[in-house]
Amino acid sequence: MKLPSPIKVLDLAKQLAPNKIIGNPVVEITGINEIHKVVAGDLTFVDVEKYYQKALNSAASVMLINQAIDPPIGKTLIVIAEPFKAYNQLIRQYRPFRPLNALLSETSLIHPSTILEPNVIIGHHVKIGRNCYIQANVTIRDYTIIGDNVTIESGTIIGADAFYYKPTENGYKKWRSGGRTVIQNGVEIGAGCTICKGVSGDTIIGAGTKLDGQVHIGHGVVIGQNCLMAAQVGIGGKTIIGDNVILYGQVGVAARLTIGDDVTVLAKSGVTKNLKANRNYFGYPAGEVKRMYKELAALRSLPDLLKKWYQQK
Repeated sequence: MKLPSPIKVLDLAKQLAPNKIIGNPVVEITGINEIHKVVAGDLTFVDVEKYYQKALNSAASVMLINQAIDPPIGKTLIVIAEPFKAYNQLIRQYRPFRPLNALLSETSLIHPSTILEPNVIIGHHVKIGRNCYIQANVTIRDYTIIGDNVTIESGTIIGADAFYYKPTENGYKKWRSGGRTVIQNGVEIGAGCTICKGVSGDTIIGAGTKLDGQVHIGHGVVIGQNCLMAAQVGIGGKTIIGDNVILYGQVGVAARLTIGDDVTVLAKSGVTKNLKANRNYFGYPAGEVKRMYKELAALRSLPDLLKKWYQQK
């Protein structure tokens, strides 16, 4: 999530009342992001010791952290008792809750060539390009960016809140969704789909990709160009999918995985680990098709093999 204008660490710290600043207090923060999405200039947070090194070695320039340690050169730490609380506070500050009181927010920008059918709901700061076709009863939430020649069929929700909670002693604390949803040119989205915005980064559907009905895309997912996803596909948050990927019906993909280019996953498969490019996969957990079919063939022959074995005893 990019800030409207850069802010110096010292000025930010005045809002948060930290215990200590370690590093350059006048370095400028240009964005806020969770660790999986950070780039130079970003602020992130870490509150679990086993993730300290991952945060310190990331591209983030500034970190909210709950323990004073020596940072690498070029990193600045803001030491604070509850980094998650402070981080969530900042997301809420820069992406404050604002209820929608009309079907079409006055802050949205929609090209006049785009068709909106009845009961389409457009949230705050939404941008929609040329020659799009948005069918009846579609909901497009705040900060969504939609390119040109995009079709979205009835009942779909774009930019739903991320399903993202932090476990605490007092139950799960909801993380404010401050990211965006970006739909690139030529995308077609079927009826009844749900695409969640990023927690702080972007959920991206690449140019030319086609989604069937009843597809769910989790927060922060990045899907490449010219992909096909059939009905009831579900993709967990932060997964990255390459170009020209085909996911057949009811494929489930776990969170934080990477699927390479030109991959095909056959129907009802469950993807639990990264998939290499230019291969076909099947099964649960999904494996390469040839190997999985051999395993199934061997399994079918197992009763006869056991029968022969017992007869020989």
